[in-house]
Formats: sequence, structure tokens, C-alpha cells
Amino acid sequence: MTDPQQATDLQERLAREGVEYCFATYVDVHGISKTKCVPISHLADMVRGSELFTVGALEGMGLVGPHFDECAAVPDLATATILPWDRKYCWFASDLYFHGAPYENCSRIILKKALAKAAAKNLKFNLGIEPEFYVYRRTPEGLAPLQHEAFHGPTPAYDLHQISLAGPFLEQLTRYVEDLGWGLYSFDQEGGHGQFEIDFGYADALTTADRLTFFRFMVKSLARAHGAVASFMPKPFSNDFRSGAHHNMSLMDTRTGEHLFDAKARQAGEIARGYGLDATDETLHFAGGLLTHAEALCAITCPTHNSYKGLIARGDMPDMSWAPVLQAYGRNNRSAMLRLPMNRPCIENRAPDMSANFYLSSALSLYAGLDGLDRKIDPGQPLNDNLYLEASLRAGRNVRRLPRTLLEATEAFEASVFAREMLGDAFVDIFAAQKKKEWEAQFYAVSPAERDQYLTFV
Repeated sequence: MTDPQQATDLQERLAREGVEYCFATYVDVHGISKTKCVPISHLADMVRGSELFTVGALEGMGLVGPHFDECAAVPDLATATILPWDRKYCWFASDLYFHGAPYENCSRIILKKALAKAAAKNLKFNLGIEPEFYVYRRTPEGLAPLQHEAFHGPTPAYDLHQISLAGPFLEQLTRYVEDLGWGLYSFDQEGGHGQFEIDFGYADALTTADRLTFFRFMVKSLARAHGAVASFMPKPFSNDFRSGAHHNMSLMDTRTGEHLFDAKARQAGEIARGYGLDATDETLHFAGGLLTHAEALCAITCPTHNSYKGLIARGDMPDMSWAPVLQAYGRNNRSAMLRLPMNRPCIENRAPDMSANFYLSSALSLYAGLDGLDRKIDPGQPLNDNLYLEASLRAGRNVRRLPRTLLEATEAFEASVFAREMLGDAFVDIFAAQKKKEWEAQFYAVSPAERDQYLTFV
């Protein structure tokens, strides 16, 4: 728990800065933010656990039933973030406590436990996430890209005119990112119509997960102020690109400050040299763990029914979708699940999408990578070809496909002994039950388009 004097001091400072209200925000199993709002005069009370939540009334949080006690949301004071668009409010990432102890099914607590395991090995897990999202205007004909002038070429990716047309929205958003001190790197018009990517600096995984959770809140709020709607749905339209959230992962030795994946600072490993790679063996072992647990991990990183409409080899462009379909890694290979980029010492998992609960995706990614390190898992020969030419590449090779549906991924997650050991039986059962419910609701529904196509077909 937080030092009471620290809470009182922060309460007084925020009040002097004009803050009137505070959000103590946690996320449910889907990564959706939940909160109560208290006046600034009660921040110290909130830190002591005054704000209680009946989490059993929410999907996927456990403690189901009116006979269970509530959880307290305790804000992490280090995450205090005054809303750039309304400085009367301050946002906090919070941990759930139950009967005075960290609640085991709280996503942020789950990530903290994973980070503690790494810390016991003198390792710090750093993470950078590349957020992609759509911004639409509502028109009488339906949703349309934010830009009022349509793009008519094959793809609007990197188009100067399209990003200029979105200037008023993007300028305000990126100014907020800069003001928050996240280290804005770049932003662009992505491959989808009305799709954007904002890239900012990497940080420790907990900070990154907190930032991405706040980022979704900020983007939606700003889009609403512009009369638009922001979407983090993985695949809003079947004929446009999906919104990915590539996870760029690295490990630092906390004793020396050395980055374990940096082959420029460390000697390339024996395994890596055997595969013709300029990489450390720690990089390959970590990647081996991610690949070993890829199917279970996919349930967490691609957690919606809609996610799997984006994990296809083709569709948006004649020869590629830029989303992975095979459990493979390669040197700078954007068609593999795992990419070893040329310009930064990390492992990039290209499977995750923007619907992920980033606390959970970070936690299970770290657990999988640590398992690879502990067992010195060899990821095998890298695949550096175009993996979208799936049939020829899989011939004679032991290369598995990523799950094709939420049901496949959920069943792999539910059956994973590793996931149960790392996350606990209770959480695995809660998550699997939610995802099976989502699968059944989506899969068995009959859409008007399906009815039109098949009503008189037979």
C-alpha cells in the first residue's frame, strides 16, 4: 500500500494545479477500463481503499455472486496523469485488492507477478507497442474515413495528402503524447482508409501497458471532441487492413545495464551464428519460448472473434496482409510471427492486435520468453522468405499455423499446462469461459448478408 503522507502531498499538489476529480481505473479481463470518480479532496481516502467495486457484476473478473465481498481499486500514484484535454481530471492506473491482499484475477497484478519473476533473475522486461487504429466520420451512408477527401489508389499507406487532411486531429493527439513525456517518435497514415499509427518510446512493460490503456481512452475522447469515432476493433471492414499492436520486447540485466538482445554490445551466440544470424543466444531462446507457447499466447494477444479475420495471408493487398499466419521467426521478416528487426535489438511479435488487454499480453509474453531462457529452447532455423506463399514453405517443414479462430486459440489456452502454472487455474478458466461465450455468440449468429446469400441457394 502507498505511504499515506505521499498520497496527501500529491492530493495537495494536484489541487494546486487545478485538478478537481480523480479516476482510479482498472481494467476487466477484456482490457476495458472501469473506474469510480472521486473529488480531489478524497484522493488520500481512495489510496487507502475507500472505493469498492462489485467485480462479480463484471464479465470475467471472478467473485461472481451477491455473497462475495467487493474489491478495492488502489491507485498507483506514480501513474498520476492529468487529462491533457480536460485538466480538471486526473487518471490513475489501479490495482485491485481483495480482503487487503492483491486480487489474483486483476490484470495489472498478473503483470506485476510476471515482472517480479523476471526481477528475481535480475532482468527488466522492456516493451514498445505500435498502436494502429481507425478514426471514422459518421455520415448518412454509414462510417467514412476521417479525411473528407477519399483516397482512390491501391492503399493510402504513407500518403502525404491523407495525413495532411487528418492534421487537426493528429496534431492535437501527438501534442498530447509529447506533453505526457512519452517520447513521440513518428506518426503516419497507415494502410487502411482512416487508419493511423502513433509511435512513441518504449519503457518497462508495466509503464507501457498503463500508457496504452490510457492511450485508448485519450484517442476515443479526442475523436469524440472532433465529432468522429475512434475504433480499436482489429478488423472493422473485411476489405481493409487490420489494426495491429506489434509487441517489441527486450530484456535488460539490472546488475550491469546490459541489453541481452543487443548483438552489438554482446557477442553473437553460437546458435545464432549457426543460423547465420547476428543475434545473441538469449534472443533466440526467448523467441523459442514465444513460439513454443504461440497458440496459447494468441488467445491473449488476439482475444476477439474479429481478431482472426485479420490473421490472414492475403485479402487487403493482392499478395499480402502484413499479418502473420505461421508460428515462425525470421531476420527482419515481416511475414513471420516473430521478426528480428535490423534497426533495433528486440523481438517483434507481429500477431497482437489493438483489442488486447496489454497487461495480460505483456505478462504471458514475458512468461513464455523466460521459459525459453530457462530451458534454452532452440527456435530452429529462421524463415527469411515470404511466408505468405504458405503451401510451398510448409512442404516438408514442421511449421505450425497460428490459430484460425478464437475457438482454436481459446482451446489451446485452456489446455495449456504452462498457462495454468503461470496464470493460475482460476484465471485461465475465467478467461476461457468468456472467450467461448464470445465465440458462440458471434459464430452462431446469422447475419443478413449470410441469409441473403444462402436463403435460396440450395
